[in-house]
Amino acid sequence: MESSNSMSSTPKEQGAQQGNGRKVLSRFGNMPRREGVLKEEAFHAMLTHERRRAERSRKPFVLILIDAQAVPKKGSGAAFIERLTSVVSNATRETDIIGWYQEGLILSVIFTEINLEGKSPITEILHSKVMAVLRDNLDHRLTSKLAVSVHLIPESWDLQQPDRVADIEMYKDHSRKVSKKRPSIIIKRGIDIVGSCILLLIFSPLLAAIALAIKLGSKGQVIFKQERVGWFGTRFKCFKFRSMYTDNDPKIHREYVQRLIAGKAVKDDESETEPVVYKIRCDPRVTPIGRFLRKTSLDELPQFWNVLRGEMSLVGPRPPLPYEFEVYDDWHRRRVFEMKPGVTGLWQVSGRSRVCFDDMVRLDLRYSQGWSLWLDLKILLATPLAALKGDGAF
Repeated sequence: MESSNSMSSTPKEQGAQQGNGRKVLSRFGNMPRREGVLKEEAFHAMLTHERRRAERSRKPFVLILIDAQAVPKKGSGAAFIERLTSVVSNATRETDIIGWYQEGLILSVIFTEINLEGKSPITEILHSKVMAVLRDNLDHRLTSKLAVSVHLIPESWDLQQPDRVADIEMYKDHSRKVSKKRPSIIIKRGIDIVGSCILLLIFSPLLAAIALAIKLGSKGQVIFKQERVGWFGTRFKCFKFRSMYTDNDPKIHREYVQRLIAGKAVKDDESETEPVVYKIRCDPRVTPIGRFLRKTSLDELPQFWNVLRGEMSLVGPRPPLPYEFEVYDDWHRRRVFEMKPGVTGLWQVSGRSRVCFDDMVRLDLRYSQGWSLWLDLKILLATPLAALKGDGAF
């Protein structure tokens, strides 16, 4: 970020700005002042629009948050906030978007058309430029109370960090939607708790019978714990009845799913007219009993315990494996970020593995965007028939 009086560059300095951030920074101060700062609601609408555009186009943008909550709200503090908006407005390009992330408290700027090439990260360059502008144009005593954070969208994910979660600041629209539906969400959680307890009690004889069949059918533990990616990228252990032989090689499924998500999977039989499915049709790792359990979805009954623990809901998107999430496109990740994962969902009652991966994601996004208690009830009522029919289950 540059102001016309304090961040002007000599020709030599401009040459040194090649690479990271040059397209953004070299023009600051040369654009006319914008007409105004967007109010909170309008700014978040723009942020959501830009985030979804970036997810689809893969053209990133940077969001800078200037937090002034520690600045006094009266006297010189009020004048400082007004001066802050003026300085930031004058220092940004006309093509950038400036507005209130939180009205009167957190000022934000969306930098579009950025260049990620270069030795230094664009986030570091912009952060240093912003701080230089603020120090050169504002009262130093009050400037020290500002907190400046920089966020690159879409996010890059390092799955070697098990505690990695999504940048919640980028999904304020979701938080606002959750706040509006808080009573319904509380009821949903209540239904999850009561429903899981009742279902575990009702199915207890069946659970015992399945456990015995698995134990007699092959060596290994009855319950299989598998790491999954939950709401906003949190990791948890998902419980399932073991449906595979022990010590199997997960490489088969990992490579298949990664090819499928990347659009490179091929059909087992070129004469088939159905789309490439999400699961391997004839997986050699699956036991005979496991094949029946997977066909009827009975292997997922232990997940009611995950629901009781609050890691899952009765209804929601299926939680992906970490190596699946690793190759997700940016827009695919919204299925994980927008709703808590569920035991059943719109995908399960709409074709399951017969639906291609992108269509599965679209079903999950349609569910999250149109979620209601009534929709959950309809999905729950449709689930037993879908499980018994076994269409698309492998």
